[in-house]
Amino acid sequence: MPYVARNEATAARIIAGVGAVFALIEGLYILMLVLDADQTNRFFLFIKQFAEPLALFFPGLFHTGNADLDIVLNYGLAALFWLIVSGFVARWVAK
Repeated sequence: MPYVARNEATAARIIAGVGAVFALIEGLYILMLVLDADQTNRFFLFIKQFAEPLALFFPGLFHTGNADLDIVLNYGLAALFWLIVSGFVARWVAK
């Protein structure tokens, strides 16, 4: 008899996957900012249009005096937020 996935498990995997994609977008944006990518490049602008809204209230949360550290802290927290929230929601849906 073939294995049939439960709908809850499938939904949970999708939710966790979306959270991982959001975190990946934030991570790419962090790398591009810290490594001084060309900010007029189309790929940079494409990632930026998603990363900034996904960062929610995190940009500007910490001001350390080091611009690169501020970027890593603020956008890194946004990425971590998406991983944690999507993980919790995925677990809740899977139950």
